[in-house]
Amino acid sequence: MKPRFSSRQTIGAAFPDFISTDKGYGSHKHVEEGFLGGKRAMRGFLLPFLLFFLVGMLVARLLSIVIFQGKYYSRLAENNRVKTTTIYASRGIIYDRNGVPLVFNMPGFRQRVGDKTIILTHEEATSKIANGEKNIEIDSLRQYPYKDAFAHVLGYIGQITKEELNKPQFSVYKPGDIVGKTGIEQIYEQELRGVDGKQLIEVDALGKLVRTLGQKESVSGHDVALTIDKKLQEAAFNALKDIKKGAVIAATPKGEILAMVSKPSFDPNLFTMGKTYQASDSAYSDITAILTDNDNQPLLNRAVAGIYPPGSTFKLITAIAALEEKKIDEKFSIMDTGVLQVGTFSFGSWYFLQYGRTEGELNVVGALKRSNDIFFYKTAEKLGVDDLAKRAKMFGLGQKLGIDLEGEAAGLVPDPAWKQKALGEQWYLGDTYHYGIGQGYLLATPLQINTFTQAIVNEGKIYKPHLFKNNESRIINNANLSKKNVDLIREGMIQSCSPGGVAWPLFEFKISVACKTGTAQHGTEKDLPHAWITLWAPANEPQVIITVLAESSGEGSNIAAPIAKKILDEWFSR
Repeated sequence: MKPRFSSRQTIGAAFPDFISTDKGYGSHKHVEEGFLGGKRAMRGFLLPFLLFFLVGMLVARLLSIVIFQGKYYSRLAENNRVKTTTIYASRGIIYDRNGVPLVFNMPGFRQRVGDKTIILTHEEATSKIANGEKNIEIDSLRQYPYKDAFAHVLGYIGQITKEELNKPQFSVYKPGDIVGKTGIEQIYEQELRGVDGKQLIEVDALGKLVRTLGQKESVSGHDVALTIDKKLQEAAFNALKDIKKGAVIAATPKGEILAMVSKPSFDPNLFTMGKTYQASDSAYSDITAILTDNDNQPLLNRAVAGIYPPGSTFKLITAIAALEEKKIDEKFSIMDTGVLQVGTFSFGSWYFLQYGRTEGELNVVGALKRSNDIFFYKTAEKLGVDDLAKRAKMFGLGQKLGIDLEGEAAGLVPDPAWKQKALGEQWYLGDTYHYGIGQGYLLATPLQINTFTQAIVNEGKIYKPHLFKNNESRIINNANLSKKNVDLIREGMIQSCSPGGVAWPLFEFKISVACKTGTAQHGTEKDLPHAWITLWAPANEPQVIITVLAESSGEGSNIAAPIAKKILDEWFSR
């Protein structure tokens, strides 16, 4: 029997009861189809519009590049193919007074790394090129063959700083340029620096040279001749070899610097010959050691920038000032009592304090011969502090002398007004006593000591100290000393270097010498004094004036005089 089916019975799961089969105009299906049809029409219009817009933009950009910016991009492409390289000019050579070269230019290279210029040796450059590094250019290295002996005179070169670029004298320089940093290299930068050339080259897509298109040759810097005597400079440096800190100045009577040494020194090649350079026979093995030694300050040129109490060398000024002011004459004498008592303070003579002895009655010649403190205490008292300060300034103390080196110090010439302003204290007689023997607040450079010694040689005329040979000797002051008074001072200095004087290392020297030693107290009683000597020779026809300072070393006669003798030996061995 076949089963029966109702007309409303569901057939399987494909036709659920809730699905409507109504096909009237109000059905949802009709409305939905109308909406979708409009959306498809909008899409059909939007796509061609976007394509047309993008094509238009591309055409407009192309026209802009071809018509309006064609020359710009043409130049850009040309610059990618053609490059300009710098041909660096060699610096001028520095010579001594006899034509001996003191510096050399060696083949080398440079590389720009960021905003820094690095000087490279041939080996360093070859290694970098092999490793694919670029921006390596041909240059020259500055070599200083005499190393530490000439460091403070010649100086060294290095990359220009941002601060230097802002200075008027560097207006034509550009970042990365190499300039003189200290010494002659710095002060005569404009003469030593050459004019760089240019080379126009064509390169391929890999940056390799195809051909040279043009070239403008570089122009080397001008050579500079100094007043320095190379052999005397080396002799002065060697004479100071056992001194940790000190200085030597040797000059002609007209201010030409023959030798200038400062200890400790350094090898300037460390700054110029690349990182692989090894300093030999030098106190410092690398730049860091030089820059971080705050105790010894090797970059300080003590000859012109170090300031010290001059000790008994200043007795020359005390004596000549009192003679010129007519406070004493050749007959004036003082009895050496060993000690002067002022209230509760006592002022002793070095001879009495060390040996318990006095020296009887002394005039100015005898007082200079024996460097007697009692005589110069009383002479300073008769002269007065104001006249003493005035005369000290006339002889170049308390001011820069204008030597052609950077960093010269002025020193200090004290007076009552200075003490009141600086220390808030009045001036005492004891201050005048100390002043008369070159102690107390008085401070001077070795260059100033050498210069006032020159003034006595020249009967008061002071010549500007200089290192550039072509500079004419120029008088910068004239104290107009009488020959009679100068002869008294000279005689006292000759006797100081003769038997019975105090400068015993020079007693038997083959040439007559006029000298004055100095032993300058400083710091605490535990500190050794500074040792000084200043002299000229021959005594009656001066050729050379020599000043020696040995910091914290002992007595001038024991320490400084033997150094001066070695320098004199070199000069007069010729």
